[in-house]
Amino acid sequence: MADRDIVRHMSGPSLHAPQGFLAKIHLDPILLVLLLILLVGGLFVLYSGGDSSIAIVEAQIARIGVALVVMFVFAQLDPSVYRRWAPWLYGLGVIALIAVLLVGIGAKGAQRWLALPGLPRFQPSEFMKLAVPIMTAWYLSRHYLPPRISRVAIALVIVFLPMGLIVEQPDLGTALLVGMAGLFVIFFAGLSWKLLAAFFAMAGVSAPVLWFFIMRDYQKQRVLTLLDPESDPLGAGWNIIQSKTAIGSGGLMGKGWLHGTQSHLDFLPESHTDFIVAVLAEEFGFIGVTLLITLYFLIIARCLYIAVNAQDSFGRLVAGALTMTFFIYVFVNIGMVSGILPIVGVPLPMVSYGGTSMVTLMAAFGVMMSIHTHRRMISA
Repeated sequence: MADRDIVRHMSGPSLHAPQGFLAKIHLDPILLVLLLILLVGGLFVLYSGGDSSIAIVEAQIARIGVALVVMFVFAQLDPSVYRRWAPWLYGLGVIALIAVLLVGIGAKGAQRWLALPGLPRFQPSEFMKLAVPIMTAWYLSRHYLPPRISRVAIALVIVFLPMGLIVEQPDLGTALLVGMAGLFVIFFAGLSWKLLAAFFAMAGVSAPVLWFFIMRDYQKQRVLTLLDPESDPLGAGWNIIQSKTAIGSGGLMGKGWLHGTQSHLDFLPESHTDFIVAVLAEEFGFIGVTLLITLYFLIIARCLYIAVNAQDSFGRLVAGALTMTFFIYVFVNIGMVSGILPIVGVPLPMVSYGGTSMVTLMAAFGVMMSIHTHRRMISA
């Protein structure tokens, strides 16, 4: 079995169980400090992007508090708990996605929320960002790695089933994140170059099908706007034009905190949510954006370290996939705001205003901390 690769008692710094008070309560100190720096710094940018609204900052602080509690709770659970409950969590998530399509709450042309008696309304698709990679890792880690083609096919079904249900809501951005989370697990499980080449060939062949039969009109318009935003500067192209203007006007050092004109004069849309990195670029310039990207890089590097040093295949696959999903969050948001990717409504992690995505991401970090701090030394 793949999980026979349990770490044996050997000398080497990466094999020792974590030490210290934070490790005893199953928190990784390095990752925790990096996340807190990002969260606190994000509040300053949010205050400016939210038109100096204390109410927005206070609401975000409350969301951060909830997210930190969720991270702490998820970190306390032994990885074996996630392994044992993976099929049940995945199954409940798929049922919830089906329920969304049947009796979900709609808003702005989309039906993404579910309200159950006695519970606040929630978005099941966010939950699947965790359930899909955990379920895929559970399935693949039960067998020898790298997986055979038949098992890869089953893993793809596990990934594409919820992804298709989310596309129907419609929520293409979340569907892509859920799909990528699962595909990263399959990739890290080990695939031959022939299989990878076949996968990319299938993706290329399916592109016309996606364009003509699956993508909705507004999604096609986003792609066309990416290619030529000037074709409709006062309509579909307005958002990206104003965003690029804000980024370019920041120069090297920026205009200074609270002195951004594009956001404060209401030229920049969604300045406190999806386009908040444009506010950062305008007020803190190239240096500010570089510092932000460096902080993201350090977080990703620490998470990859946790993945590499996980004790078994399940832990490595889950931690690696969640890390790369966080990277996709960062890459897609900065890419769409700077005009190199279509606008798909992906927030800037830990900085954009909002609670759902933040709670999901902090839960993912809690899972990674659990994988890292619950390692045990096993004698040969």
